[in-house]
Formats: sequence, C-alpha cells, structure tokens
Amino acid sequence: MRTALITGAAGGIGAAIARRLAADGYVTALHCCTHLDRAQALARELGGMAVQADLADLAEISAMADRVLADLGHVDVLVNNAGIAMSGLFTDISPADRRRLFDVDVLGTVECTRALLPGMIRRQSGCIVNISSMWGQVGASCEVDYSTAKAALIGFTKALAQEVAPSGIRVNAIAPGVIRTPMLDVYSEDDLAALADETPLGRLGTPEDIAGAAAFLCSADAAFVTGQVLGVNGGFVI
Repeated sequence: MRTALITGAAGGIGAAIARRLAADGYVTALHCCTHLDRAQALARELGGMAVQADLADLAEISAMADRVLADLGHVDVLVNNAGIAMSGLFTDISPADRRRLFDVDVLGTVECTRALLPGMIRRQSGCIVNISSMWGQVGASCEVDYSTAKAALIGFTKALAQEVAPSGIRVNAIAPGVIRTPMLDVYSEDDLAALADETPLGRLGTPEDIAGAAAFLCSADAAFVTGQVLGVNGGFVI
C-alpha cells in the first residue's frame, strides 16, 4: 500500500494534489487547519482520512503524525503544501503576522518533515515535495515576508535532499506561478487578466497544473530527481 500525507488539502492546490495521488493509487491522509468539513468530504470522496492540526503548534503536528502513522502504518510521500500568504509594505506587516507566516510556512514544513522522516529512513525509501513559489526564487514587491518564507523552503529542500539521499529519500520543491485559487480572490478580474497577459503561456495556472508536477515528482519517472525546484509558472519566471 502506497500512502501520502498532503498538508493543506482542504483547498485549491492541496485538494488537486490529493485527487491526483489518489488516482495514482495512493491512500491519502488529508490535513487541514480550519476547514475540517472540507477535508472530511474529500477524504470520503477519495477513501482516505482527514486530520486537523495547526502547523504553528509543534504538539499538534506530533499528534497528527502519530494518528496518521497509527492509521496508515507508514507514509511514503509527504507533500508540504500548507501555507498562508500576506501582502503589504514590509514596514506595515505586524511582528505577530510575520511570525505566524514563518511559523506556518517554514517551521510547519520543517516540523512535519521531521515528524515523518525517521520512518522513511528506517524503510530507506520516501519522497518529500515542498510547495514553494516563484516569488521564493525571484522575490516580489509587497510580498517580502512571503517571498522570504518561500525562499527558505527552497534552501530547506536542497539541503535536506543531500542529507537524506543516502537513505533512498528524494526531496524536491515545486515553485508555482500565478495559480487560480481562492487565494487570488482579493484581486479584481482586471488584475487577473493582467497577470495572465504577463504570463508567456497567456493564462493563469490551475491547481491541476501543480498536481501534475507533484505526481511526476512522486513517481518512478522521477527516481533520479532530487534537490530540484520545478517551476510551474507558464514562463513567468525563467
């Protein structure tokens, strides 16, 4: 039985990744923070399980990992997708909001990985996919903290990939471009059209675009791929 834990599976990209991995034969554990009803509905659809945890809370991460391992026995694939975003001038972001962003986006990923990595090392097998952002590669005005957090995930991916490769574990990242999810609801249709125009392929990305990349990185086709950052951005960043 192949198993996968997808964090942030109650929304857009996470749900698409969960559906794709389930279609590929994985038994899925679907994490959420606040929208447990959505995660449970998706779990029923996919025949998986739903788990709830605040990824800024180490005790909740540990409890989630324990429950997933108790129910599934092991985790073959960990997709660290959960994250929050905020925009505004760097000097206007409050220290509390900044800390919350880093606690969830960076330390949440680090601690979820730490909780499940020992089992992967024992089995000498595993695949970890971290969802970064193209802004983690090049930076974005008025998204300084978000860009910094996503850049940290790229550094984490590259360093961990080297450390765990001798144990047969692959670690990669995906850097999405502008993806049409509820996170973009703050933008007007004119703004979204302008973003599509700025994208060389002429459209916004979809959650399924990211899911396809994740499925590839989790597959045998990517058996010799580790420590890489796969940009899925329609050519926005090269």
